[in-house]
Amino acid sequence: MRSLSIVILLLSVSVAVAQPAQKLVRSGNTAYKNGHFKDAEIDYRKALTKTPNSQKATFNLGNSLYKQQNFEEATTQYQKLAQSENKEVPKTDAYYNLGNSLLENKKYKESIDAYKMALRQNPKDEDTRYNLSYALTKLQQQKKQDQNKQQQKNQQQQKQQQQQQPQPKPNMSKQDANRMLNAMNNNEKRTLDKTKNKQNAAAQNQPEKDW
Repeated sequence: MRSLSIVILLLSVSVAVAQPAQKLVRSGNTAYKNGHFKDAEIDYRKALTKTPNSQKATFNLGNSLYKQQNFEEATTQYQKLAQSENKEVPKTDAYYNLGNSLLENKKYKESIDAYKMALRQNPKDEDTRYNLSYALTKLQQQKKQDQNKQQQKNQQQQKQQQQQQPQPKPNMSKQDANRMLNAMNNNEKRTLDKTKNKQNAAAQNQPEKDW
């Protein structure tokens, strides 16, 4: 009988704790419906401090964070639900909202995986099927943009390398080449003439030999 009374006592405490938690969830739901998403978030967090395993509070917390565009933390809440074995919140809803938060965060590949998991739970869900198609399209666009950025980066690198290399001298025109050759010939002729004149002058100045 003692053990039974302990169980009853624990059960009573559990119910006593659950009641204010449920009240906080209801308060959060009212704030959420009125568009007061921050107030709703606060109520859901308070509810989770009392009943940490409440999937409804976790799910609604994720929704309130999503509405505030806090997609990163919303993703965390939905992942908890997706990985849980508790069936208080349908997995198809958890994966669907997980896919939406990942999609908004431009994590297209991860969102595709989440939508596929949602379709495994409910293959007839047209909203999930549409969002999956949209995510696939966005993933292809992202890949194309990444390829274009890489091409532009490669082109810029090639351009910088070309600028760093020594530039070849411009080709000399035929007219300039002839002018240069003529100048060289003239210089050479003057040098020969000077040498010849010096030799003639030296020969004239030499004394006659004595015989």
